[in-house]
Amino acid sequence: MKVLVINSGSSSIKYQLLDMNNESILCSGLVERIGEELGSLTHKVAPDTEAAEKIALEQPILDHEVGMTLAIDLICGENGVVKDRSEIAAIGHRIVHGGEKLHEPTLVDDAVVEELERIIPLAPLHNPGHLAGIRVARHLFADVPQVVVMDTAYHQTLPPEAYMYALPFELYDELRIRRYGFHGTSHGFVAKEAARVIGKPFEEFNCITVHLGNGCSMTATKNGKAVDTSMGITPLEGLVMGTRSGDVDPALHALLARTRNMTSEDVDRMLNKESGLKGLCGMNDMRDIHEAIENGDEKAKLALGVQTYRNRKYIGSYMAVLGHVDAIIFTAGIGENDHIVRRESVKGLECFGVRIDQEINAQRASEPLKISTDDSAVQVWVIPTNEELAIARETKNFVN
Repeated sequence: MKVLVINSGSSSIKYQLLDMNNESILCSGLVERIGEELGSLTHKVAPDTEAAEKIALEQPILDHEVGMTLAIDLICGENGVVKDRSEIAAIGHRIVHGGEKLHEPTLVDDAVVEELERIIPLAPLHNPGHLAGIRVARHLFADVPQVVVMDTAYHQTLPPEAYMYALPFELYDELRIRRYGFHGTSHGFVAKEAARVIGKPFEEFNCITVHLGNGCSMTATKNGKAVDTSMGITPLEGLVMGTRSGDVDPALHALLARTRNMTSEDVDRMLNKESGLKGLCGMNDMRDIHEAIENGDEKAKLALGVQTYRNRKYIGSYMAVLGHVDAIIFTAGIGENDHIVRRESVKGLECFGVRIDQEINAQRASEPLKISTDDSAVQVWVIPTNEELAIARETKNFVN
């Protein structure tokens, strides 16, 4: 069974075709700068093998239909990894925000499209791009079952005390303003992988998953179900991120309106695009920040300290929520590759029995790697995330 996974953004399309018999990647690609003067497409055949091939194109890509058609022409046909589109058994679409109604894998139909359109105000940067990808895929693969998999779905098990904000209740009644959480596909995937490698049934497993990339979030899972998460109604709340602030005083908007004549749109743009690590030190790539710290840059040192302090504070609060913690799991670009961020994020938690082996922590991990000491009361792991595989599995299971 071959499953095509599509992650369609506002000006990009990321895709991956998987053979679910052995979960291998047949090809993957990225279409970028859709609608700009010059777009690009990078297509890789068998990317995880020694026989990997790469094709790169640069040309104007007017819209998502042109971009998707270019990708499908490389996937299918005489020189493609499949000879005919009929070999693709199902398509899985990554959806950042499913609201309250779309909380499990769902077959795409007109009603699903209408619901995604209705909740655009909850995810104005993401859902329009998702909808563009869905419309094109439905046109190109009219007879293929297509499934939406929501980033918010894993967090639908949060109890009301965790997902409700202390706001007038009619805002929830009328607008469904509440905590939704994001990166759920990643959190669920690595939590299940951790339970598997540790050898504990997932329904008995308690863990804290720490997804650190340009976007960062943390989730507490108790007995196999998410019970709290750091992101809120949007992906802005919570941890310090590449360009996003994470938690700030809600009165900031009013203060900046009074003192700097900033509109709500100005503040929103600042918090999402000009804050986080970039706001503190002018850089949002952690590799650049480490290099700057080595050269004596005090602002870069501050940025690292603020981010890892916030991580540590959330880990501690989630330990209190869970009571018993089997594992803390780091994942995503920074979580998987930055041993300094991991070290600083658990520094000081020794009083809770969290101890990591610094030599093992300094290693690179392409497979699940335990970085805690044998006498640590809580196991600490680095587990590479694989959101595309998680979406493909959900799609396969739903279609079957």
